[in-house]
Amino acid sequence: MYANAPGVGAARTGGISARDRHVWELFADWCAANDLRTLPTAPHQLARFLRDNPAARATQRRRVSVINTVHHNHGHQAPGRAETIRRTLNTDRAERLQRISTLVARSLERIPDTGWPAGLFGRRDALILVLVATGLGFEQIAQLRGCDLTTIPDQDDALHITVAGEQLVASAAGESGTSAAAVCRRWTEVRGFLDRHPSTRLLADHLATGSDLTGYGADADNDDRPLLSSINRWGHTPLVPTPMTARAVAAIAHAHLSGRAPAHTLPPRRPRPEPIAGVAPIESDLILDPDYYERGIQARHFAYKDLGDITDVLGDVEDRADQLLADLLEILDDDAD
Repeated sequence: MYANAPGVGAARTGGISARDRHVWELFADWCAANDLRTLPTAPHQLARFLRDNPAARATQRRRVSVINTVHHNHGHQAPGRAETIRRTLNTDRAERLQRISTLVARSLERIPDTGWPAGLFGRRDALILVLVATGLGFEQIAQLRGCDLTTIPDQDDALHITVAGEQLVASAAGESGTSAAAVCRRWTEVRGFLDRHPSTRLLADHLATGSDLTGYGADADNDDRPLLSSINRWGHTPLVPTPMTARAVAAIAHAHLSGRAPAHTLPPRRPRPEPIAGVAPIESDLILDPDYYERGIQARHFAYKDLGDITDVLGDVEDRADQLLADLLEILDDDAD
């Protein structure tokens, strides 16, 4: 059993007033009764404490503030800053997130998951909207990695998100049957496909025809790379995984929620230049010498043999240049004397 007696708890509360110390002692007593440690406290443990000790909303906020202060003074992360606690104590925030969730559900109905490159942008943007609906900040979303998101086979609609030790759950995300877990899988399948076939053209063929990518995201739970990545207008993603900026995540979310998201169509191809008047066209029936390739290979073979000692020759030249420079410096020193 943890040492959470009131005296011990009070001894560890440096930096708070006597009035606030009473709040901490109440929390320490509750932890001792439930065989839980006081420092550090997990967000779900703080939520249990608030549930087991009902009070006015202002009193609960003060309790959370005191517990956050003690954790901060001891170098721990404040549990009261977790989204679940903030939503419990702030009804305005809870109502705002409910409105955002409704807008997200409507937006997901319009976002495509097939076609090129609209399907690629759509799969990424849909996941961004699902994460926004959970209450995560844009900076937190930009810093997520693939292993921070998990799905449970027995809970097809649930998407579990780990942020700073806190577990958030996103479930159904639309009236058409779209779930948060399905939205996540669609994006991880794209990432898994590019891992096995690093070809944008192959991915374009699959998304343009609506081919099934099931199974390509099987290793997403162990993926430590940034979850979200930028996409250029041709559908190319960075070769070296780099996280999106919070500003980019915010811009994408605002565009979709306001109904002003771009269609993401490929730019028109440049027309081929017209032949220049007076220039003779290249003869298409030109026949190359049958030994053309063999002669080229043989020439490269001889060049490889003749230049095999080029490194030694250049090294000798460099040594001679260094020696000449040393002799010149010696002569100059003699003249100076």
